[in-house]
Amino acid sequence: MIRIIGNHVSPYARKVFLALDHKEVDYEIDPIVPFFGGDDFTRLNPLRRIPVLIDGDLVIPDSTVICEYLDDRFPERPLYPADPAQRARARWLEEFADSRLGDVMIWKLFFQRNVKPRVWKQETDEALVAQVVAQDLPEVMDWLEPQAPAAGYMFDDLSMTDLTFASFFRNAALAGWSLDAERWPRVAAWIDHVQATPLFARSVMFEQIMLTTPGREVAAALTAGGLKVAATSVRGDAPRRGPMSV
Repeated sequence: MIRIIGNHVSPYARKVFLALDHKEVDYEIDPIVPFFGGDDFTRLNPLRRIPVLIDGDLVIPDSTVICEYLDDRFPERPLYPADPAQRARARWLEEFADSRLGDVMIWKLFFQRNVKPRVWKQETDEALVAQVVAQDLPEVMDWLEPQAPAAGYMFDDLSMTDLTFASFFRNAALAGWSLDAERWPRVAAWIDHVQATPLFARSVMFEQIMLTTPGREVAAALTAGGLKVAATSVRGDAPRRGPMSV
């Protein structure tokens, strides 16, 4: 059975779970919190980031590579367009999300407001957050607005582009940032459309379990929600920074 190391609070891990659920692929989860992986986790991913996919002897530590692998291995209900030009655009947009939204929404916003105080017990850099909200996010949104679909999904059907961007915007919301629908109406309508799907709503349920459930009760709560939780874990006892962490 496929195993995914990671949990639904991470936008990178969330998009993998969304891909698996969309394709109705059976999997189990090792729901470690970012930075809490032990030595076994480091051996699987030297960057010490989630998600990691384990499928037999295959280990893949990158979310986009994982999703492309899943689309190749389980071609039913594809998540990348068949047309070569659209497929290339989908890959570029996913890279933009992973890189630019990852920098702005995750490392500069979500990390500062959520991860830093909860995991590292450190104060939020409010000056950095203010810069992100006043400058970085508007720059990203101004570029993204004309790229967003006029209605519905980015392409003809639900794709990894939709699921990826919806995942990052969810983390920005968890960090207290709200999308201005009057200023960026196309993006707002697009993200609302994707996040309103039962597929995405289910991921939010598991996200909330991770955020509100005491650690020793997480496995039972996820199981009660319908997930298969791995019998063993690569979780460590204390948070440890990776070579690419800030």
